[in-house]
Order: sequence, then structure tokens, then C-alpha cells
Amino acid sequence: MRQSIEKILTGASHTCVTYDDGLAMSKSLARSTVDLLVLDWQGTRLAGAEILRLVRAVSGDRLPVVFASSDTSEESMVRAFVGGADDYVALPVRPAEFRERVAALLRRTYPERFSNASFEVGPYRFDTHRQIVLLNGRIVALSGTQFRLAALFFSNIGRVMSRDHIFAMVWGREFREFTRTIDSHVSRLRLLLEIEEPNGFRLQPIYKSGYRLLHLLQDEAADRQKEAA
Repeated sequence: MRQSIEKILTGASHTCVTYDDGLAMSKSLARSTVDLLVLDWQGTRLAGAEILRLVRAVSGDRLPVVFASSDTSEESMVRAFVGGADDYVALPVRPAEFRERVAALLRRTYPERFSNASFEVGPYRFDTHRQIVLLNGRIVALSGTQFRLAALFFSNIGRVMSRDHIFAMVWGREFREFTRTIDSHVSRLRLLLEIEEPNGFRLQPIYKSGYRLLHLLQDEAADRQKEAA
């Protein structure tokens, strides 16, 4: 079943990494970034429900999670949705249906990636058709690689982006060896786009992982709401 799902996803041009058990997956999630998880409710060594609980505790609600299981009881489905699952499909999956369910979840979760329109975040305006960025109405000259890197960060605000994920999304291949390529590009991008507190953002390095773009105004508002509560 795992190989079947992998074939469906890779056939839809997704990069798919599979695991023999839940424990191996959970260890990988601690150091890598993924866009969507497919879990087995009855997974070995670490059940899918436990992985879901850990993911929601660490990553919040944004990461879409699909359960694919031979257990189609109403009780298991309800428990999955109550725990924060986004979808639940029966095994064996129907290829075309599963492919479209995944596509719908990705479009809903990451709308900027599937839109040819512009999007605005604070003083930044991204024109995805012309691949240009405007800062306070001024065009910032970026290379194609720099634009892809900027768009990746600004469409994933608050989310830790691992180096291997950045490399795959921006350069189109897996990150297999230590390199300063990403760090030097991030440093240059920070300067070009003036990603700093006066503009309301901070590009934060995450030790042994990657980077996270913080929206300072949103974070301050969230902190005030917590204090008020």
C-alpha cells in the first residue's frame, strides 16, 4: 500500500519520502520540512494518531494530514478528525481520487504557490507572473533564484523551513551535502529585501535545521491576545 501511494504521488510530480514505521517518520520530521503527511491509523512502532498529536503540538494546524487506513470504522475516523486530521481515506486508495484530494489540500493550505496572481505581505508585494518583488512600491532587483527563495519564505511565514526543503524547492534537487549556498543566499536576500524590524519581519536562523520568517506585528498581536486571555 505504501508503494502504491508513493507511485500515485510521484506520478503527480510530488517528491515523496516513505517510512517503514512511525518512529522513523517522527525522527525525520524533527529535522526536515514537509508540505503534507500521509499516515496509517494503525502504524507500527508509533501509531498515526500519536504522530498527529506530536505534529499538531509542534507545527500547529497548518500542515495538512491525510490518513490512509484499512480501518474504516466510524470511531477511528471521528477520532482522527477530532485529533486534527484533514482527510481520511480507505485502503486501497483509488488513484485518481486520492491524487485530487491531495491536490485540493495543497491548494487550500498553500494558495500562493498555486496562484498566478500577486500577493501582498506587509510592505512587500509579490508579482508571481513577472517574478518581481516591490518593497513599499519600489521594485527590488532579484535573480530568479532569489525570487523563488523570497516567495518560499513569504508564503510560509512562521514555519520552519529546513535546508533540505529549501534546496529542493528553490534549486529543484535534494540537499545532500554541507554547503554555504543556502546561507549565503539567505544573507544576501535579507539585505536586498531589507528584512528587518522596521519593515515588520525577521528572518531567523534555526539551529541545525534551517530558517523561519517571522511576522513581528502578527506575533506581537498574538502575544497580546494571550496576555488578555
